[in-house]
Amino acid sequence: MSSQGDFQGEVFGFFTEIGIISQLSSALLASCLPDGMHPSHFAILNHLTLRGDGKSPIRIAAAMQVTKNTMTHSIKVLEGRGFIDVQPDPDDGRAKRVMLTEAGRAFREQAIAAVAAKFGDIIGPDQLEQMRRTRPDLVALRAHLDENRRS
Repeated sequence: MSSQGDFQGEVFGFFTEIGIISQLSSALLASCLPDGMHPSHFAILNHLTLRGDGKSPIRIAAAMQVTKNTMTHSIKVLEGRGFIDVQPDPDDGRAKRVMLTEAGRAFREQAIAAVAAKFGDIIGPDQLEQMRRTRPDLVALRAHLDENRRS
């Protein structure tokens, strides 16, 4: 059985590595985005694509774990670029729903292609195999952490 120090070291070391990978990959993504667009904006488009659009800004903010004010600013940036459309909620006249536009979907695809090309310059067959082996475990861990969020 491991000691508390071993547990802390393993957990901290694991998430430190994930954090560094996140920083490096976000920087690479940022280099593929036009001025004024940030990886956090891309993350919203990606979330809406993968999880479905039509959600309220508050729900998106909760999913992204940002404040309502931060989400309001990001939505304005994305709406200004024509990547999303904010519509009244048909069930609640006071609420809004965020919808992806075709331009938003196309932009997401272009950004993915651009960042994949840059990763293609640095990810070889060995790294790709590591990613394939590791991804299922990361998906399971992410799902577990997501299900056990504490506000």
